[in-house]
Amino acid sequence: MDSTLVKTTQDGRKLEVVGPAILLGGKLEDIELTAVKDHPNRAAILMIMPEAAFMAGRVALTAEEAKIAQAALDAGQKAYYSNPAAAHERFRLAANRREAELGIE
Repeated sequence: MDSTLVKTTQDGRKLEVVGPAILLGGKLEDIELTAVKDHPNRAAILMIMPEAAFMAGRVALTAEEAKIAQAALDAGQKAYYSNPAAAHERFRLAANRREAELGIE
């Protein structure tokens, strides 16, 4: 899958979008962006980074960075959800979860 670099954090980790996921330092951070205005810690976020518009997990993004991230997420989700092998895997995982909930082994 293609990787889109959104930004590099102050500690040198890369925030990138790979498929339908946002990764920080190669580990899953989030699967969607949250507007700072809707975030429960918006006051603290804006105190530290006044230009923050969106959050990608624990990482604050400016409006321009969020636009890059959202475009990459949209493209990644479209490719992921239109892939027949990925659809088969999602159905398989859902069936396994359902069987586990029902106690079927």
